Formats: sequence, C-alpha cells, structure tokens
Amino acid sequence: MQNKGTIRLFTFLFALVSIYQLYFTFKAKSVESDAVEYANGDAVKQQYYLDSIAEEPVMNFLFVKDFTYRKVKEKELNLGLDLKGGINVILQVSVKDILIGLSNESHNPVFNAALANASKKQANSQDDYLTLFFEAFKEENAANGNNTSLAVADIFGNKDLREKVKIGMSDSDVENVIREEADGAVDRAFQVLRARIDKFGVAQPNIQRLENSGRILVELPGVKDAERVKKLLQSTAQLEFWETYTNTDLAGYLGAANARLRDLVETPVAKKTEADKIGETVASQVDSLLANSNINEDLDLAASAANPLFSILSGAYQGSPVIGYAEVRDTAKINSYLKMREIRELKPMALQYVEFHWEAKPDPRANNKLALYAIKSNRDGVPPLGGDVITDANSDFEQASNMPVVSMEMSKGGAKRWHKLTQENVEKSIAIVLDGYVYSAPRVNEPISGGRSQISGRFTVEESQDLANILKAGKLPAPARIIQAEIIGPSLGQEAIDSGVFAFAISLFIVLVWMFFYYGKAGLFSDIALAANVLFIFGVLASIGAVLTLPGIAGIVLTIGMSVDANVLIYERVREELKKGKGVKLAVQDGYKQAYSSILDANITTLLTGIILYVFGTGPVQGFATTLIIGILTSLFSAIFITRLLIERKLKADKTISFSTGGTDKWFANPNFDFLGKRKIAYMVSGVILILGIASLFTKGLNQGVDFVGGRTFTVRFENPIKTQDMANDLATVFLDASGNKMKPEVKTLGSSNQVKIITKYKIDQDAPEVDHEVNELLYKGLNKYLPTDFSYDKFVGGADSHVGIMQSVKVGPTIADDIKKAAFWAILFSLIVVFLYILFRFRKVGFSTGAVVAVFHDSLIVLSLFSIFYGILPFSLEIDQAFIAAILTVIGYSLNDTVVVFDRIREVLGEHHQNRSFKMMVNEAVNSTLSRTINTSLTTFFVVLSIFIFAETIRGFMFALLVGIVVGTYSSLFIATPVMYDIEARRKKGLAKDDKK
Repeated sequence: MQNKGTIRLFTFLFALVSIYQLYFTFKAKSVESDAVEYANGDAVKQQYYLDSIAEEPVMNFLFVKDFTYRKVKEKELNLGLDLKGGINVILQVSVKDILIGLSNESHNPVFNAALANASKKQANSQDDYLTLFFEAFKEENAANGNNTSLAVADIFGNKDLREKVKIGMSDSDVENVIREEADGAVDRAFQVLRARIDKFGVAQPNIQRLENSGRILVELPGVKDAERVKKLLQSTAQLEFWETYTNTDLAGYLGAANARLRDLVETPVAKKTEADKIGETVASQVDSLLANSNINEDLDLAASAANPLFSILSGAYQGSPVIGYAEVRDTAKINSYLKMREIRELKPMALQYVEFHWEAKPDPRANNKLALYAIKSNRDGVPPLGGDVITDANSDFEQASNMPVVSMEMSKGGAKRWHKLTQENVEKSIAIVLDGYVYSAPRVNEPISGGRSQISGRFTVEESQDLANILKAGKLPAPARIIQAEIIGPSLGQEAIDSGVFAFAISLFIVLVWMFFYYGKAGLFSDIALAANVLFIFGVLASIGAVLTLPGIAGIVLTIGMSVDANVLIYERVREELKKGKGVKLAVQDGYKQAYSSILDANITTLLTGIILYVFGTGPVQGFATTLIIGILTSLFSAIFITRLLIERKLKADKTISFSTGGTDKWFANPNFDFLGKRKIAYMVSGVILILGIASLFTKGLNQGVDFVGGRTFTVRFENPIKTQDMANDLATVFLDASGNKMKPEVKTLGSSNQVKIITKYKIDQDAPEVDHEVNELLYKGLNKYLPTDFSYDKFVGGADSHVGIMQSVKVGPTIADDIKKAAFWAILFSLIVVFLYILFRFRKVGFSTGAVVAVFHDSLIVLSLFSIFYGILPFSLEIDQAFIAAILTVIGYSLNDTVVVFDRIREVLGEHHQNRSFKMMVNEAVNSTLSRTINTSLTTFFVVLSIFIFAETIRGFMFALLVGIVVGTYSSLFIATPVMYDIEARRKKGLAKDDKK
C-alpha cells in the first residue's frame, strides 16, 4: 500500500480531532453532574449553579486554555428532542394575512373571494398559498366578467406599495412584487422569532426557514414548559392602546340586546313549561325546591330563557370599563350573540364602532371569570396608539402591589401621542390590548408625559419576562400558527438514552466477538478499526454540530453491523487467494485489490439512499440519514486503510496472521447450491406472500400514523396497568364534534402495560393556540379516573411528576401531513430511479439494473404487506410514518448492498470467458462464491438490529421493518435479483444468437 505515512498521519490527526471534539461533551456532562450533586434534586438550585459558573473557565485542552462552561456547552454533542426532551414545532406564517396587509385590507369582493377559495384549495393541494391565490383571483375575475377590467395592480396599487406597484403593470409583474414582499414578511417573522428565542435563554436552539413555504422550524431541546413556548412563538405582539366605553354607556344597548335574544335563542319547550310551573310556585317552597338538582337545572334554564345574555354575563360596578364578567366556557356563546346581525342592528349611532374584547386572564377577584371590555374603535380600525412606538420593554415590579408588571418606553413621537391620549381621557380608562386580548385598562388620573407606561395583568414573573421579550423583539408581520408539534418529556428522553446506549453496547459486543471468532487475528484488527470508526462517527457529529437522535443511534448501530461488510469482503477474498496457494503477503495484496470494486459499489448504493433520506426527510429521519452517511464514509476509511495498516505492520515483523479460527475456514467451503434451478419455487413463494400482502393492503389497509393523515398523538404513562378499550370509551365521552357526536380516540398499549398511545383527530384542522390547551384539558378530564388522587392538570401535562402523565405529544396538521406523504412518495420513487441508473452505468446491462430494481420493489412490497397483515396482531406499533419511510429506504440500500456484491462477482466470473461452461453454471458459481460473505454480513447486521429492537421500545416498529428488510433483502439478492437478471440476459443472449444466424 502506497502513502502509508500519509495515511498514518491522517488517522492520528482524525482521532485527535475526534477526541478533542468529544471532550467538550465529556466536560459539560461532568460540570452538570456536579450541579446535580449540589442541587440534591432541586431543579431551581441546579439551574442557579449552572448560571453562576456560565462565564467561569472549566476546561483546558492542549494549547487551548480557559474554556468557559457556556463555550463548552455550545460545542458539546447536540442531543435531539427524543434523547433530551423538549419541543419541536413547525410554524406556518399566514400568507393570507400578509396579502390582506399588502392590499391595505381591501374590501374588494373578488379579492376576498379569491382569498377564501385559496384557503379551501390549500387543504388538498401541494402548491404554495400565493400560487393558489393568483389562480383563484383569475377564476373569480372571469366568473364576475371582470377579466379585463380588474387587474392585480388594482388591488395592491395602494399608498403602501405605490413605489413598487404602478397602475397598469401586468399581472405577472405585480405577482413578482407580491412574492418578493411576502417572502420579505416571512423573513421578518423568522428574525422576530429568532430574537424572541435568543432572549428566552434556551441552550442550543435551532430555528430555520423551510424552503419557500412560509414555514419555520423551531427546536428547543430541554424545554419543559411547552405552553409557555407556544405562547411565545405564536403571539403576534400586536400591541394597541384604545379608549374605552363604560358599562353605563352600553346599558341601554345591552338591555335591548338581551330582550331581542329572547325571541332569537331557542330553548327546550319541555324545560320552559317546567320553568313556568316553577315560576308559579309560592315563595315559601323555593328553598326546598332548590335542594333538588333537577329543579335547580330547570330554574337555570328559566333564567336563561328570560335573560339569554344577562344569565351568562354578570354585571360590574357602575361606571366601570368592564361591561360584564363571564365564565370561560360561555365566552364563545356571548361572542356569537354580539355578532348576530339582529343584535348589531340595535346599536345606536354613538356606538357604531364599538368592539368587544375579553380580558387575557381570568380574574380571581371575580370568581375566576373573564372581564369583557368595550373599546372605542373607528371606521379604519386603527388604534390611537400602536405598539410600533415601543422602543424598550422590561419586566419590573409595581411598588404598591409588589406584583410583576411590564414597563415600556416610547419613541419621541410616541410619547407625544401618549401624552395627548391620556390628556383627552383623564378620569377615564385606556385599554392596553395585545393580540386581541385586554391585559389591563388603567384609569388615567392625569396626563402622562415622558413616554413611559406599564402593563399590569396579574402576571407571573415568567409571563412578564416573556411579554417584555416579545415586545422588545417586535411584532410578527402576520400570525404564525403551529401546524406540527412534538413535545417530549425529559424522563422519556433519559429512558431513550439508556435504551439506546445499552443497545449500542450489546450490538458492538456482538460484532466484536463474532469477527474475532470467525477471522482470528484479522478479526481482531477489524475490531480495532471498528472502535476507531465509532470514535470517528461521534467526533464528526460533534464537529459539524449535528443532532444525535434515537433513530440516529439506530443509524450508528446499523452502520456498525454494515461496516464489517467491507472487512468480510476483503477477508473472504484473502482466504480465496490463500486457497490458491499464494503466500500471505501476496494474498493480502490481491484480496484487497479484488474487493475494492464490490466494496465501492455496495457502499455507494447505500450512500445514495442515505442522501435521498436526508434530502426528503425531516427531524429524526434526517438524524438517521446523517449518521448513516457519516458512518458509511468513516467505515470505508477504517475498513480499507486502518485494517491494512495493522495487517501489513504485522506481516512486516515476520509474524503470522490468521484469517480463520478452528474450523471456520471450512465453513461454506465449496458450496454448490443450484440457486437458478430453484428460481421458480422462489418466484412462487414470493408470489404467494405478495398476493396475501396485496389482499391485506386492499382489505385491511395500513395503520397510517398522524404524519400522513394528520392528528394528535399522546404517549401517556400511569401508575398501574390499564385496559385500552375502557379508556377509549371514557375518552369518547369528552371528545365530541360540533354536533355532539362522540369522536372516539384510538388507544393502544405502548411498551409496558401502564403506558398507552392515544390518537385523536379532534379539531386538528383548527390551529388556534387555545385549541391545543382545550385538547389537553379534555384529555385530562377523560383520564382523570386513571390518575393518582388529586393529580393536578399541571402535573399531567408534564409538570412536577415526570413519571406519570403526558410523556410525549405530537401534532401534525392536515396540510403538512399531505406534504409529508408527497415527500415520502418522491423519496422512494427517486431512490429507485437513481439505483436503476447507477447499476446500469456500472454494469452496462439492463438485466442487472432490472433485477436490482425488481428485487428492491419486491422487498419494499413485502415489508408493506407484513405491516398490513400483522397490524393489530403484534404487541407493538406498526404505524406508517416518516420513520417507516426511512426504514423502507434503508431496506432498499441494504438490499442493493447485498445485490451489488453478488452482481459484481457474477460480472467477474463472466469476464473470465469460460468456453466450456454454460451461462447458468457461471452465475450459480458466482452466487455460491459470495455465500460466506452474504451470510456473515446478514447475520451480523441482523443481530445488531435485533438488539435495538429488543431494548429500544419507542422505535420498535422502525426496527421491525429493518429486521424484515435484512431477511428479505438477503433472500431477494439470491433468489429474486439474480434469477431475474439471468432470465433477462439469457433471453437477450438467445435473441442475439438468432440474429447472428440470420
């Protein structure tokens, strides 16, 4: 081997850099271990300890001195959410709202109809919203007979865009301007969110724009308070200051509305009749009647019939800016009452522009009811003062009450407007409204100068800090709604680490022992190279800032199993050369030389699969692809160069080296199995399995996960074992659709008998922040009987007790589910095309490409079939999700790896031009000669994956697909790919022979 010195130096430097990169992780864990010991279980003290040493030197390494804990933390190996816990969300910036803003809130009917139609189309289309809008605009234009009179410029040629959109511009030119403006708005949203997250103080946050879709990915590892994060991300920070009405101003209007509602609101007739009877009962009987709960209900209905509005909206003291108080559950009903056309028509001219806004938080002084305010709006809906004047905001404490408040400072122009506004409203209240909710409505005692003000809204310290950060970072140009979310508790993350590390250790031990047992000293050198390979993988992951996930660990473990393949190929070649009577040195030299082609072809096909996975996958799938790609590259280096350096060093010292132990050199010696002669039997066996599988796919179908159909899934753990059917029935009583029909969630055991996976589609098409909270509350209500006594809602959603309650939650909206399905389809199709072209390029014969693709298609379909047949039978999840697509593509890569090795040997045997031997005989000989390598690699990889399957229960379905894929892939390379290639090439050869005779 040439350039040995260069390879030794590179290996040494590679190992040194890897150790250096991983030392940061070691040191960070050491410091955090000290913090845990210091805190003795107190999370607050633990965080205080880490904050106090954040800027203190904690590490020295070689020539690099005085690394602080903060710098060490930034350079440690990143752990994914499934290993560390935290929140992963994809936000969709509302392009619809951006368009409304760009149009200066146009009321043009064609424009608004186009917006509505674009929103409908988006549910079933992969096009971006802007494309759908412009299509809908043209359709509406034509439908209204305005295809020539109304142009896009007529909508967007307003004062705000007058420099960019000129009247008379072509629609295509205006569309380009609008796309540029919309993209700029999304980019501003991205910058605002980044600023908020930076101030939130999360270690190693990840925020990135996803292509040009208006979507933003946010990953916050280690975060425990998911509700707080959701508020932080979804708040638009639309701060407004409004003048208010008093309840005295609205008394007449509300009284008339209440009276009008008596005729508009339906109440049950039977109840009215009973209520009338109660109303006629003498006063002396009232107390006894009230003791009866049914009568009590009837009294409430009687009051509701007489006072539809006032029965659920209680009054406040006279002259207050609070119009009334209501229970949270009644706010939607009150909103619907006040929006009714018949009620709005009752407004006097003085109240023409009144708008109603609810308080942000229930008031404990009013029995935890919400206050309703009436603000003085105007024709344009523009507040007298907006949040754009805020230059700084800070969390503070009010001296009088010692309660947290948010102090704000305004610009010079804002200070003048604030002074004028307060001057005009002395002895009145000014409502401070953020994102449509009133946070406070202080009474103005005297004009306020200097541009300073406060927001007081019964905040906690964290809430005041978050609000100050939001205001400081700025407002979003359009609402950003969570369309996909994954929340993982820290306890589940630690369990994933423990199971992943254990599976990793077991699989590594299996491989090390087997290689030494089968190949002797040469196997020991492979073990050394494998240990170096593991070091290189983790070192590269740490150096490039990659995120290690549980599927990523699976990718590393799978790489361990596959990495020995290169050494197996080399050692089998060396053993063949030794059997020919060559000396050890020459056998080693020729063995490496002849194995290179197979090694490169096999690994390149798997590498291509990994690249496709990375391009089309997201989150954990990308983590798996990253480690797979890195593992393939480092495995090639370790197997080819490190083992050869060790072997040649041994030989140079004139020491013996063995490539077998005991009787292993006789294993698979001169096998002579007629693979091609059994091909019809193999075709029949595969055909029967495929027919059964296809029948199951058409009748039973697949268990599609929320990744593909949308919905919410919750992993919930309890103290005691539970019955899933009973739990599903209990949850059906609380999850009701708009018509009151039960929406029974799917409940199934996940791992142990006290842990379940709950799947529901309840309100999945609604992305308002309050819906997520509502779903959690309904889940808590439906599962309360299974929880410990007095187990609070906060504990249930992941608060104090991390071993009972929601361990993980995932939300996937219907739109992004469609996108995931599309990406999965293209990933599989593109991988098949790439494979076909690569093999055609390498082998120059259609038979080889066709055989490989048929085998890959065969393997994928069998895995799908088994997932359909055994869905609901096997005691673990067989969901079809993104991880399953990663498994299918990995099966494709593995199957190709095996097939290419066999094909490479066939090509070699055919190239020797044996005149007296048939094509069939030569193909059989080539397949038999690779049998030892095929069995060795397959068994090693199988047991490696089996160890993960046993110990990592959260990805058991994923590993089951790989187990099936390994078995089927090995079978197909011998009994499907090779026979199909043989049949095609044999027919082609006969056809060529006939042509020659002519």
